[in-house]
Amino acid sequence: MSQFNFFNEINSALTMDGEITRGPPPRWQKKMMDASSSSHLNGSRSVLSVSYNTSFSGANPPTKTPGKTGDTKNKKTPTPSKGSKTPGGGDRFIPNRGTTNFELGHYLIKQEQEKSENDEENDSGNSNNSNKMTPAKAERQKLISDSMQVADGKTTRILSYQNKAPAAPESHTNPLKVVYSIKTPISTKSGSRYIPTTSDRILDAPDIINDYYLNLLDWSADNIVTVALGNAVYLWNAATGNIEQLVEYEEGDHACALAWIQEGQILAIGNNTGAVELWDCSKIKRLRVMDGHSARVGALAWNSFLVSSGSRDGSIIHHDVRAREHKVANLAGHTQEVCGLKWSTDFKYLASGGNDNLVNVWAAVSGGVGTGNEPLHILNEHQAAVRALAWCPWQPNVLASGGGTADRCIKFWNVNNGSLINSVDSKSQVCALLWSRNYKELISAHGFANNQLTIWKYPSMVKQAELTGHTSRVLQMALSPDGSTVISAGADETLRLWNCFAPDPHTAKKSSTAAAKAKQSVFRQSIR
Repeated sequence: MSQFNFFNEINSALTMDGEITRGPPPRWQKKMMDASSSSHLNGSRSVLSVSYNTSFSGANPPTKTPGKTGDTKNKKTPTPSKGSKTPGGGDRFIPNRGTTNFELGHYLIKQEQEKSENDEENDSGNSNNSNKMTPAKAERQKLISDSMQVADGKTTRILSYQNKAPAAPESHTNPLKVVYSIKTPISTKSGSRYIPTTSDRILDAPDIINDYYLNLLDWSADNIVTVALGNAVYLWNAATGNIEQLVEYEEGDHACALAWIQEGQILAIGNNTGAVELWDCSKIKRLRVMDGHSARVGALAWNSFLVSSGSRDGSIIHHDVRAREHKVANLAGHTQEVCGLKWSTDFKYLASGGNDNLVNVWAAVSGGVGTGNEPLHILNEHQAAVRALAWCPWQPNVLASGGGTADRCIKFWNVNNGSLINSVDSKSQVCALLWSRNYKELISAHGFANNQLTIWKYPSMVKQAELTGHTSRVLQMALSPDGSTVISAGADETLRLWNCFAPDPHTAKKSSTAAAKAKQSVFRQSIR
């Protein structure tokens, strides 16, 4: 066999793409290969170099027979064995090399190889340094490391990932177990805070009337909670824990609505006879009785010296407590019982909700007392009675309303134009609504099936927490003077206190001692 043919056979064997089916060469061929390799050392080295560089640069590998291209007829494609498994993805990440610069990397590496070959030939005579790192090798290694990151206008890596690794599939289970976790909802104002989902304190409320249309709970600015139980009205001092009975009605009579004046210890009580009573709770003395309704008074709302009352007869009366003739206006905007009544935080609007599924918004009379006789807006989107009403403390034109069992929705209104901002299905009867003064959140009280209190983030209406504990529907809620605690009255004859709006200690302002003292009402002497 000539040396030329033998060289071609070696070249073909080195660059062959298919499977090698021939066995090891005979002994006599090995001797001839050893003899010819010395004479063709430079040629074989160039073949290996071309083969390596071509494969690195991403070019097509040479064909089986030199000089022929596209010969795929007799080409064998390697196939996996029976027992092997083809990768199916899973947590394996295959990077996208679309941002890599293979041409530049190939050029730099080839340049370094040629330089290193020249250095090795120059240093081959020095046998003492054969096992040590020569300066040429150290320099070459440094250059190769530097060439892995090239600056061509921008910092570009030779191998880089274009996209982040994809998330694990849904069927993937994390073997790491959670040792301890706690639900810590996020607050818009304070970043993150802990909301306790159990009540701080539970008080007995025997004989509380389980009536959706009555308002039998309120919390004064002087930190006194009033609640009607059976035919009696009680006062509970939240600071000292003292309980005092204010009044006990005769058999068959009872309170239907309770409301504290904004400042001081004047309490308005609406009873089942249609009268509105004014009580000075500091002296346990009834000051005045104001009539005008033909049926029970189930809703009350104060606006300075004006107290508004809503009745089962469908009317709303404004009472001026300073005047002998207390009746200022009589509003007839509802056809059924008025069960919700709230003045806005800037006292420009009065919202009323009724058993006729309506929410009426009344505008205050400019420069006068009370409101106009016709509603500014009639909101009729609810499908059940509307008792839960609450005005946003930082947006006085935003009103929240909640519907009964057939509606279950919490709706938000812009009273400037009467438009509906948002509606959320709460999945159960909405009995009461309160806005937080410390956070941009809203709390709602519900009935069947969970009888829970739900805290919502506003305006996204994402649930922050659910406060459970009542075994029957939550009839009403009231907010503490500092805005940190909510008290709820349930049909299960319990009062529960929830410390769910505790202010952030880093941003909370210390209240002055003067503000903590009980304030005497400026209207005390003018009530007749």
